[in-house]
Amino acid sequence: MATKLSLLALTDFPLIEPDDDLCELILGALDHQHLALADGDVLVLAQKIVSKAENRYGYLNAITPSVAARELAEKSDKDPRLAELILRESTEVLRVRKGAVIVRHRNGYVHANAGIDQSNISADDANPRVLLLPENPDRSAQHLREKIRACTGIDVRIIINDSAGRPWRTGVTGFAIGSAGFVPLVSRIGAPDLYGRPLEITEIAVADELAAAASFVMGQADEGTPVVLIRGAILQSGDSGSETLIRPIVQDLFR
Repeated sequence: MATKLSLLALTDFPLIEPDDDLCELILGALDHQHLALADGDVLVLAQKIVSKAENRYGYLNAITPSVAARELAEKSDKDPRLAELILRESTEVLRVRKGAVIVRHRNGYVHANAGIDQSNISADDANPRVLLLPENPDRSAQHLREKIRACTGIDVRIIINDSAGRPWRTGVTGFAIGSAGFVPLVSRIGAPDLYGRPLEITEIAVADELAAAASFVMGQADEGTPVVLIRGAILQSGDSGSETLIRPIVQDLFR
């Protein structure tokens, strides 16, 4: 996939407001750092700036909790209005404990609280709000890729990343919820190992590996660097999005 990678966070990136043009802001940040895009570059964007630009805010005072939401809030010790948003963004509640609701998001991935978050968004006690995941992250990634190509003539790859915990490990790590311009899941089944034996089950979640690397550079708190430029990744061009990374339910051993 690569013998050498460079990862560079775009500094002094502005705070994002609804309807901001991410293409324009990214190109401006690159120019500020005297950087020029090249074919094959990967741009990794934090989910939050995509959601903010798409105005994916949920205003709690405008939410009327359902009976199911009130029951979920009681079990999870959450605001019933937040519980209602979690249910609206999900297709299935998988696990509940105090402080956490694990669901299958309507885009397919398993996520705590349907990815709804209050961190790194401005607070308003009179009108509290939360941030939802993008409506369709793969579509958002493809739209940004096309716009960058129209503006620059450069063919870049896009990843929208988020962070999540895993049932078998402690801590959060970055993963791709949206991608465009490359094959995010690469099969190595049939390829020989060092001793010539064919690999039987190996598939590489390329988009997730790059998303995690970018998350390490972005940080998780007040760093303010939500876009990372990755250079040197050798990727297969393709039109499939990050939905190929979602394990089919029939293969889910943790249900």
